[in-house]
Amino acid sequence: MAEADHFKLTYSTMFNPPAALHERFDAALARAKQALGRDYPLWIDGRARATERSFEVRSPIARDWLLGRFAAAAQADVDAAVRAAQKAFPAWAATPWRERVAQLRRVAALIEKRVYDIAAAVALEVGKNRMEALGEVQETADLFTWYCDQMEANDGFARELPNDPLAGWVSRNRTVLKPYGVWAVIAPFNFPYALAGGPVAAALATGNTVMFKTASDTAWSGWLLLEVLRDAGLPAGVVNYVSGSGGEAGAALVDHPGIAGITFTGSYDVGMAILRKFANGRWPRPCIAEMGGKNAAIVSRHADLERAATGIVRSAFGLQGQKCSACSRVYVEKPVAAALRERVVELTRKIAIGDPTEQANWLGPVINAAAYERYERCVANLREHGSIFIGGAQLKEGALAQGYFVAPTVATAPFDYRLWREEKFLPLVLVGEVDSIDQAIDLANASDYGLTAGFYGARDEIPHFLDRIEAGVTYVNRPQGATTGAWPGYQPFGGWKASGTTGKAIGSFWYLPQYLREQSQTIVD
Repeated sequence: MAEADHFKLTYSTMFNPPAALHERFDAALARAKQALGRDYPLWIDGRARATERSFEVRSPIARDWLLGRFAAAAQADVDAAVRAAQKAFPAWAATPWRERVAQLRRVAALIEKRVYDIAAAVALEVGKNRMEALGEVQETADLFTWYCDQMEANDGFARELPNDPLAGWVSRNRTVLKPYGVWAVIAPFNFPYALAGGPVAAALATGNTVMFKTASDTAWSGWLLLEVLRDAGLPAGVVNYVSGSGGEAGAALVDHPGIAGITFTGSYDVGMAILRKFANGRWPRPCIAEMGGKNAAIVSRHADLERAATGIVRSAFGLQGQKCSACSRVYVEKPVAAALRERVVELTRKIAIGDPTEQANWLGPVINAAAYERYERCVANLREHGSIFIGGAQLKEGALAQGYFVAPTVATAPFDYRLWREEKFLPLVLVGEVDSIDQAIDLANASDYGLTAGFYGARDEIPHFLDRIEAGVTYVNRPQGATTGAWPGYQPFGGWKASGTTGKAIGSFWYLPQYLREQSQTIVD
């Protein structure tokens, strides 16, 4: 992190930050609260665009905190934005890639300069604790930098090939990866800055122009990303921002024939619908969909139980379980099951719950009323079919009654119970006992999802786990998080099976080519 002295913030190092970081965040939080309640437009073709309708965004921490009023994009607004991006595409694609990279490095530097102010807004809007919010914003800067690095490492994705072996002729060959056109980015509420900024960076670095929106619950985060891109001096029309509901603004983007490719992060049902739509048009168009997980941690009888319990609690309840990488199921060998369960419950009981922008609190609210009600339905059903060891209640005492606070919940149920299979995006983890590591791996792999997985055990057990587990991201003996905590340049992040459409990971060496198509060039002299 640029301003935190020599401290490098990642999701692994966030548990022991320097005091100066908290001081700077507190100052930024005070500034953010002074800016609440403003009106925010769309941004199309380098200009603000007002709309007839708007919607309010309120904080899940306290529902009377009006964060802002945001323009609600209609079909005509999306049409105008796509036209602007199409108009800007030829010049941006023709811009030498080194010049594009230089502009995007300015974006990364500007994000770092504003990291505290942006993180304060993200914390207020999403309900993240301050370290999670700071981590997300810094991760976005690192994603911009990583994709710039990858453009340089691959020399702009152009390679000379051998000349054809022709007598009397010189037949020169090369291969070039070229951008598609207008790329849409639709980001979720839980990481509205990083999961918009990362794909936006990839699309821009490779020469595409961009249309993006975040979830309507997190329109403020989207606007703050747009401000950075605008202030970094990107040409008009290269980046366009729309806000509004998924059913209207999001659907208009997905359905628009001028969209050449899309990156979507969200639910399996929506992601698969987009994938099918993009495959069934006049020609197939690229669709990068990251679609969730039902992530398992496996604990061997030989595990360090303190490490395991710490990693499980951090991954199960970080951001209130609202991560696609959250640990929502644990399979532990019977000889150590009771001891692990006891320690997980003990750590859960110690979690400080409240306004997550305050340094003392680690667990904040769920995002909205729908999640709050979904939690109540889940725990009520779980009481009928299983056992709750701790939690299982909406929190309505004192200041917590003003927001969507719920108790982190540790429970168990028979393995045929549906919560072992269904992603709920809630602070709820099931712990089940198994006879062997192989049984645990079989149960973990039985899920349609394959995003992340964790293992705690002896060194000689690790290769077998890594060989058999069906997940795109794996962690072994990691107290910083059993199934969460990927960072650009350290852990690529992407899922198998129903968790993703491409098998290529965010922040990896293989991500950028997905935004490009190959052209083989042969010139005979």
